[in-house]
Amino acid sequence: MAAAPKEAENAIDLEEIHMKREEPPKGQKTFTVEEAVEIIGFGRFHVLLFLVMGSTGVAEAMEIMLIAVVAPLIRCEWQLQDWQVALVTTMVFFGYMVFSIVLGLLADRYGRWKILLLSFLWASYFSLLTSFAPSYIWFVFLRAMVGGGVSGHAQGLIIKTEFLPTRYRGYLLPLSQVFWLAGSLLIIGLASVVNPTIGWRWLIRIASIPGIILILVFKFIPESARYNVSTGNVAAALATLQRIAKMNGATMPEGLLREPAKERRGRFKDLIHPKYLRTTLQIWIIWLGIAFAYYGVILASAELLERDLVCSSAAPLVKDPGNDSEESHSPCHCHLFGPAAYHTMIISTVGEIALNPLNMLSINVLGRRLSLCITMGCTALFFLLLNICISSTGVTWFLFMLRALVSANFNTIYIYTAEVYPTTTRALGMGTSGSLCRVGAMVAPFISQVLMSASFVGALCLFSSVCIVCAVSAFTLPIETRGRSLQQVK
Repeated sequence: MAAAPKEAENAIDLEEIHMKREEPPKGQKTFTVEEAVEIIGFGRFHVLLFLVMGSTGVAEAMEIMLIAVVAPLIRCEWQLQDWQVALVTTMVFFGYMVFSIVLGLLADRYGRWKILLLSFLWASYFSLLTSFAPSYIWFVFLRAMVGGGVSGHAQGLIIKTEFLPTRYRGYLLPLSQVFWLAGSLLIIGLASVVNPTIGWRWLIRIASIPGIILILVFKFIPESARYNVSTGNVAAALATLQRIAKMNGATMPEGLLREPAKERRGRFKDLIHPKYLRTTLQIWIIWLGIAFAYYGVILASAELLERDLVCSSAAPLVKDPGNDSEESHSPCHCHLFGPAAYHTMIISTVGEIALNPLNMLSINVLGRRLSLCITMGCTALFFLLLNICISSTGVTWFLFMLRALVSANFNTIYIYTAEVYPTTTRALGMGTSGSLCRVGAMVAPFISQVLMSASFVGALCLFSSVCIVCAVSAFTLPIETRGRSLQQVK
């Protein structure tokens, strides 16, 4: 019987030996991944990284925005009611919400690169299947699966964050919005040409091409060196850093790469550890509120412009001259987009990058917290300004500014979330935040399309109130990440 305690003692000793950090020879210089990234600096590798990982935003935007441009067509083909069309978008976000947590957990345990590749394979596969959907039920299910795959695209941002030197993160990460804008404009432009000619099924197939191309070029981007070190794979991390130094024409730091392995990774309880509990809760509130406002603006735009809710006008709706077709008078509620509708969508989408330069300057000068507080406060103000009875041009300008502000909010919170958590829980932190984000996205349609019809002022005040709560939460965040090195362990 005495053998059991002895075996347990031996097991504990072996575990201590396994976890023990091997000390370098006396006088031997050492360096960390953080120090290596800063010494190697910015160069050709980071340009390639920015283009490849940034392009994940193109694929993500095309898949998310796809529903907006095919909704009129599937409504007509399957004779759908309003709630059935809205359910498609809700299910996409539901898939995104569920898979965000799962893929974030897996990414912290098995690697960012593997999960990113898996998510693109998953999203591309189910997106192509969607183009062959024989019925509405199959379409909804397959788009929910696409939403689940798209949720893993956030690993591209994490890989970028973990490879970028501190001084460049505040400038290059916001520029990723350019790729989202490009994807949004591309799908709208393609829809204006493909939908009226060869149909929505071919639009979905064409929209899958960027994701398939990215799958082929991911091999040029290595796994995060920070992740490899966190798993104890120092040799792989060193090889990656040497490759980056060679591409950038820089020299490696002197000495040995030495960092203790952190065996426990991707644990939910680390997010609510006393050190990060308040930060996590406030980040979740902000993510939910930002998504609520972002998708609320997008959905409310159509309500405002089509129904002239601002001035409670009883004037008849102005028909789109490019939409005077037989389908537009169909009893199946076929209101297909005409050229004017696509033109309006393009203008409002361009607004998302209007404040990008100012946003980059703000987060690097004022910091992430204060910058987010200001933009959220301005978002709340512009929601209230929509109550003013002004011309359609004025309303369009307000909506343009709202799109710019909510986009700036997303930029800042993406950067902050990726920076504030340590490597061992960074992907899970992004995943749980993404899930809360989709909760806000699923609630927004009920406010923009249901409550706004019953009480216009009430809906706008609700949006504004949520933004004020987010502004306060941003201002009181306990950690500022501007100029702060990425943490390896908690």
